[in-house]
Amino acid sequence: MLPITSDLEHGFPDLTGQTFVITGANSGLGRVSARALAAHGAHVILAVRNVEKGAAAAATMSGSVEVSELDLADLGSVRAFAAALETPVDVLINNAGIMTPPLGYTVDGFESQFGTNHLGHFALTNLLLPQIRARVVTVSSLAHRQGSIDFADLNWQRRRYRAMSAYAQSKLANLLFTTELERRLTLQDSAVIATAAHPGLAATNLFRSGERRRVRDSLGKALTRLFTQPEAAGAAPALNAAIADVPGNSYLGPGSWLETRGAPAFAGRGAASLDEDVARRLWKVSEELTGVTFPDSLR
Repeated sequence: MLPITSDLEHGFPDLTGQTFVITGANSGLGRVSARALAAHGAHVILAVRNVEKGAAAAATMSGSVEVSELDLADLGSVRAFAAALETPVDVLINNAGIMTPPLGYTVDGFESQFGTNHLGHFALTNLLLPQIRARVVTVSSLAHRQGSIDFADLNWQRRRYRAMSAYAQSKLANLLFTTELERRLTLQDSAVIATAAHPGLAATNLFRSGERRRVRDSLGKALTRLFTQPEAAGAAPALNAAIADVPGNSYLGPGSWLETRGAPAFAGRGAASLDEDVARRLWKVSEELTGVTFPDSLR
């Protein structure tokens, strides 16, 4: 383990012999993280929806990398990925995500952002937990502060769909998931810890997703240039959450006043993300929705 660092090239230790699984590692922050970890000796599994894009990303990396198909919007794909992964995993980084698309649903009928960003990772984590040796890192967002968990309408079927509100709900769910996962791991005296991170405002392809409206796209590009930080800086909090000397249930992000830019540091959490009762209820509901439960036997 090491102190929190923003130096992705020289600040990390030799990771030879360790295996990392990163969802959404074919682009953006996931690709940066995969490249940095592989460059320091880790074996990195790029868990991606599009294997062709994953292979193209892997071709740009040095070190030991492999590509495996995983569609978080399809619980069948999540189960298949987990069943095929027979080797121990040191760190799982739940990085993949979608942001503010039009209203849509996953293969299993969940609102696409809640289903992909939270439920897909919830199922994946619990299926892999018996073979995880060190950490589960889940990437949340500053947007979690605007989120709320509407248990009566998680899938936005009874109220008007608001893409940003749905995104915020999914990112709040990521933090509540981390809190409850850490509680459960502690009760089991597991060596594994759960941590979380957010990238601040990083210039990734998330800012290019959603409706392709000309005015919105132009405004988005202008805001990206003015307020975001490079992908490498955005990836630093999650990488530190994966390998730095931090406690379970810690949350890392950029260290500036508004947490939008800067070197990684411990981040603030909105009050809703600290509600342990809601975290437990969300866990129970997530088990019911996915059919995946916390494993009986852990390392």
